[in-house]
Amino acid sequence: MRFLIILVAPARAENVGAAARAMKTMGFAQLRIVDSEADRQPEARWVAHGSGEVLENAQHFPTLAQALYDVDFTIATTARSRAKFHYYATPQQLVPLLEEKRQWVGTAALVFGREDSGLTNEELELADVLTGVPMVADYPSLNLGQAVMVYCYQLSALMQQASAESDAVDVQQLNALRSRITALLERVDASDDQKLADWLQQRLGLLAQRDTAMLHRLLHDIEKKLPEKNTDN
Repeated sequence: MRFLIILVAPARAENVGAAARAMKTMGFAQLRIVDSEADRQPEARWVAHGSGEVLENAQHFPTLAQALYDVDFTIATTARSRAKFHYYATPQQLVPLLEEKRQWVGTAALVFGREDSGLTNEELELADVLTGVPMVADYPSLNLGQAVMVYCYQLSALMQQASAESDAVDVQQLNALRSRITALLERVDASDDQKLADWLQQRLGLLAQRDTAMLHRLLHDIEKKLPEKNTDN
């Protein structure tokens, strides 16, 4: 499984340099930057200190959606109190989840938001799973470099394991399932139930490969029994 780190609109070059250094130290190499040139400032290279190739090879995108164009599974970092959706994993809880996913998901990404405001609700909606670091302080805060180090350290063991070749069909299972559920909600006139739609989309990210395949079978059986939606006025 290919694993990307994505930084959305980082403002401080030093934070990007610290993130690159954390990545290199823990075995991560693929960095994507959204809506920022901070990594190209000299301060980023000074702080990266020996991790310059991570910055040199970073890819740039104008939006998070574009940065996720080839990603099969997305994890977004956020504060629990600001999350629109309810499922929330600690860094430790991500390990078994990704351990299972690495057998059938081609590319995963871990997304970090802006230093001052994090990710928007629209950006969070692009994620399969939300995550955050539990902290004791009344006003918890980690800077970007520290947050990247926490996650890279926690997930570093996954980077040292050889991945099995992922079948192209398996890689597309999760994305196809999302599309089928969205279409099914429209066919049964439930697409306006935003709470249900949000819950379904977020829970899908927790499914194992076998569960995903079985849910595809169930949806197939349901679709066969439903009449075609009449689009005539």
